[in-house]
Amino acid sequence: MKLYPFLFEPNLHPVVWGGDAITRWKGLPDAGEPIGESWEVSAVPTSVGVIANGALKGQDLNSVIEQYGEEILGTEVSRRYDNRLPLLVKFIDARQDLSIQVHPNDEMAHRLHGKRGKTEMWYIIDAQPGAYLYAGFSEPMAPTDADGEVVSREEAMNEYRKRVAEGTITEVLAKHEVKAGDVFFLPAGRVHAICSGILLAEVQQSSDVTYRIFDYNRPGMDGKPRELHTELAAEALDYRVTDSYRTPYDYQPETANPVIDSSFFSVRVVDVNGAFHRNLIKYDSFIISMCLQGDCRIKIRDTGDEVLLREGYSTLIPASIADYDLIPANERGRSLMLDAYIDNKTRDLGSRLSRFLHLTRK
Repeated sequence: MKLYPFLFEPNLHPVVWGGDAITRWKGLPDAGEPIGESWEVSAVPTSVGVIANGALKGQDLNSVIEQYGEEILGTEVSRRYDNRLPLLVKFIDARQDLSIQVHPNDEMAHRLHGKRGKTEMWYIIDAQPGAYLYAGFSEPMAPTDADGEVVSREEAMNEYRKRVAEGTITEVLAKHEVKAGDVFFLPAGRVHAICSGILLAEVQQSSDVTYRIFDYNRPGMDGKPRELHTELAAEALDYRVTDSYRTPYDYQPETANPVIDSSFFSVRVVDVNGAFHRNLIKYDSFIISMCLQGDCRIKIRDTGDEVLLREGYSTLIPASIADYDLIPANERGRSLMLDAYIDNKTRDLGSRLSRFLHLTRK
């Protein structure tokens, strides 16, 4: 089977806080209900992406990965993640404030749910004037030591419970006004909430485990209050306060700008005017590319296959063919992309360095 870049059928999720920005952006019919999330590339069993193009059109992504795992995921990714796609990417439209929430780390998620934890990042695509979000605590929930760690986690948990019961939890959250291009990295355990007037791209571990802390006492889509997870969140929360929660990065046009490099995923903002070569074979990883501005063509160098990636849509490029050209296909001649992948090259170098240092100490 000759693989190619996969496009996907719309995978829209209605939620009480959503709007119509995603359907309008994608040129889709009005959904008749608020759409909060578009799961662009998903292997989560409850909402698996369906391929929309080429010879594998109509097949779900997990079935295709079962057949061509190493070629799609990369040899190392396939091995390390048991032949499963480890990332989920979304577009999120917050017409109203999302709930205050937190996600568990891998250990807690596996222990309680048999799933992965959820570390994620946000890239702000558009924001109304004055729009903001919450990320992290603004003040300690309990006395801390010289390293910023709370001296008594139980005391911090009790203060958290008290504020949830009183409805004052937002008073101790760090509030950040945002604009297009802002980035926030959210390790598992960091309290957060997207607030109204924001359209963003999210890259996260492939997990659907979320603990709601506070939801403004509003009903869900079924008219009933949405479930809260006060005690699970109390265990999952990281109560530390840090100096800055926003993720700084250097930005240059005509290049792939490093934004996030973590053990969970790497992310690049790719801003191009004219054809731009991307050879990512060295990472031994699939590439997920989200088109934020300006339709573009993706042409695979090895096979010559080409797909049109429209603004507001995403593609998964199999690891075995991740050597390609981005070619803007719009009047402006400019495309802005968000790329996500697993950096096995850096991991391999780090492993070799660790082994070398171990041997030299003997």
